[in-house]
Amino acid sequence: QYGLVFDAGSTHTTLYIYRWPADKENGTGIVSQVEVCRVSGPGISSYADDPAKAGASLKPCLDKAMKIIPAEQQRETPTYLGATAGMRLLREQNSTKAEQVLAEVSKAIGEYPVDFRGARTLTGNEEGSFGWITVNYLLEKLVKCSFTGKWTHPPAEDVVGALDLGGASSQITFLPGTTIDDSSTRAFLRLYGTNYSIYTHSYLCYGQNQALKMLMASLYQGSSSPQQISHPCYPKGYRENITMAELYDSPCVHAPSTPSPAPVLTVMGTGEPAACSTAMQKLFNFSCGANRTCGFNGVYQPPLRGQFFAFSGLYYNLHLLNLTEGQSLTSVNATIRQLCNSSWEEVQKEFPTMNRTHLRDACAASSYTLTLLLQGYKFNQTTWMNIHFSQQVTNVDVGWSLGYMLHLTNMIPSETPQRVVELQRNNWIAATILLAIMMILIFCLLIVICCQKISGYERL
Repeated sequence: QYGLVFDAGSTHTTLYIYRWPADKENGTGIVSQVEVCRVSGPGISSYADDPAKAGASLKPCLDKAMKIIPAEQQRETPTYLGATAGMRLLREQNSTKAEQVLAEVSKAIGEYPVDFRGARTLTGNEEGSFGWITVNYLLEKLVKCSFTGKWTHPPAEDVVGALDLGGASSQITFLPGTTIDDSSTRAFLRLYGTNYSIYTHSYLCYGQNQALKMLMASLYQGSSSPQQISHPCYPKGYRENITMAELYDSPCVHAPSTPSPAPVLTVMGTGEPAACSTAMQKLFNFSCGANRTCGFNGVYQPPLRGQFFAFSGLYYNLHLLNLTEGQSLTSVNATIRQLCNSSWEEVQKEFPTMNRTHLRDACAASSYTLTLLLQGYKFNQTTWMNIHFSQQVTNVDVGWSLGYMLHLTNMIPSETPQRVVELQRNNWIAATILLAIMMILIFCLLIVICCQKISGYERL
């Protein structure tokens, strides 16, 4: 059987096409990823003023899916669209426009012969929880088959945490070793007969794109010149003009009450790693208050526990610098410092094929990754080695979309499966007949052998 999930993120939308053995729904079949189709254009929240285009943008990927899924199976293919932080921000700005966008994408998907089960905006806690389910499901940390054919539960210490960085939000989710004191950060899951009380929190506006927008506005507000921004995270020699409208075009960035007289600003890269790091830290409030452990901005967070898988933007930012193979924090810091010290000319030579915008943001993005993980989530020199940066597990992309589908199709049952393989009735009949035929053939073979032996003795 097949399943389709649209991951409608803040910067782009991706369609994931999954496949699993047809007799394993509500069982234990491992799901494989057949295809990933990236929808051209920006995220669906960008179509707030022209919602019909949001729906139209999905059609090329739906057409591709229809070529992959056999025609006779399309009508029973569960199909979902989940929108994340980009749509959460749009809903805060204008809930009517957000509903119109979801209505248009629903209308577009509804034109295809699939079992469409709705388009909705996920909460931050759902996004974190489903990402956690995905990574633990793929790593077989929730249930495992023993040598005796019984399903066993790995110990709680083996369950891994999930770290996700998108364009508009970031999520941290893990199974703590203590009671979770703040119920708003707790998610209760019952999977394969085991209860999990996980900590999860999503920081809206602390996705990479929105954080870099906040950084630019912060640098401008601290600038001595009303028409120029010195950017310590951009390479030395980089220069661009931006409009005041671009500077404040996000709900995460608060525009001053008195508008600036300069409609156009010049941004100059200065390539200063220490100043870049200092500017990044100003985006966060790291004080926790009395008798409370927290991540940042006063949000409760219990002490970190166990191993973590970091994916999405966290993986891509460090993969660019070949820093996803378990390097020490000292090595990671040195490599990022070297990148941030480089001139625009030098980074263009080092990464000749990279998109100009990504190249411009490489230092800022990797610095943000470090600030978020170390000062934000409280990883340190020792626990840094517990973070595994990964894009895929068993050839399946890690993210919330698989966990979302597994949950909504009830493919992860709340109770432990009884048997490793549950053959359907027809399969049992076929197996019994095959066994009977094999026994008859063996019996005939034994008679032939006996007859040959008797005939041999008679000749003697």
